[in-house]
Amino acid sequence: MEKFGRKRRYLLKALTFSGLALLIGKFLFPKAASQQVLLEVPRSDIPPDGALVFRQARVAVIRQGEEVFALDLTCTHLGCTVSVTPTNLVCPCHGSLFARDGAVLSGPADQPLRRLALDERGDMLTIYSGKA
Repeated sequence: MEKFGRKRRYLLKALTFSGLALLIGKFLFPKAASQQVLLEVPRSDIPPDGALVFRQARVAVIRQGEEVFALDLTCTHLGCTVSVTPTNLVCPCHGSLFARDGAVLSGPADQPLRRLALDERGDMLTIYSGKA
């Protein structure tokens, strides 16, 4: 009878240790978020202090001076596609107004537009689905 109790304690300890090891392993080695390529665009195609808008992809590639960045054109209020104007970005559904860098100027949206990951190699820009 005592052998059975020892085996059970040993099994419970082994299961507990294994569970803890798996849990700790998830924190030490998190799974890398996969990023999908959304667009590839030549840098020379982006007008100085202007924007290239890819409406179907819901992406705007914007150049301000020498800085180039990509914005997700999904409104942070209810998900409408934001329109790009020469001075700012406007949500046609509920009137949220965003600055050219994606910051909220007036609501109802209370979060800025999401910047997308961008990789520059030579003259080519690759825009990814992941956050910058």
